[in-house]
Amino acid sequence: MHKESDHTTLDEMRAQWRLMTVYERFEQVIALVLSAVIAVIIVVSLFQLIAIVFTLLVLDAFNPLDHKVFQKVFGMIMTLLIAMEFKHSIVRVALRKESIIQVKTVILIAILALARKFIILAPDVDPAKLAALAGTILALGLTYWLMRERDDRMSE
Repeated sequence: MHKESDHTTLDEMRAQWRLMTVYERFEQVIALVLSAVIAVIIVVSLFQLIAIVFTLLVLDAFNPLDHKVFQKVFGMIMTLLIAMEFKHSIVRVALRKESIIQVKTVILIAILALARKFIILAPDVDPAKLAALAGTILALGLTYWLMRERDDRMSE
């Protein structure tokens, strides 16, 4: 059954390709190439993460309570998750389910990136920098919430 849905998706893409303008076709090709590049980056990053965690566990007697080890491992995990979300949003564009500009998705990815920054911050970070990062996350969260509220009202 999975093969049928893949075939249907491919047929839909072919049908849509005929109806696209030159720029839309260009956008489609760019989205597919970006998706492939990000997929390669995700796979390489995953192997690197596995290798580092294995090295930390087996060779360096991994101590999850060590602040620097925690920062390194979870910083890498967050980076991998951010890359996966980028790929997911690009695949939606390639399948013509959404337009290339997805403001809400970009805002959520920015929030993820800032959350990653909080994880890898040094303990002696400048309070002004910490306040600026917190304010940025708050502003992005508020912007996302307002956009979602607008979209919810428009769909009613």
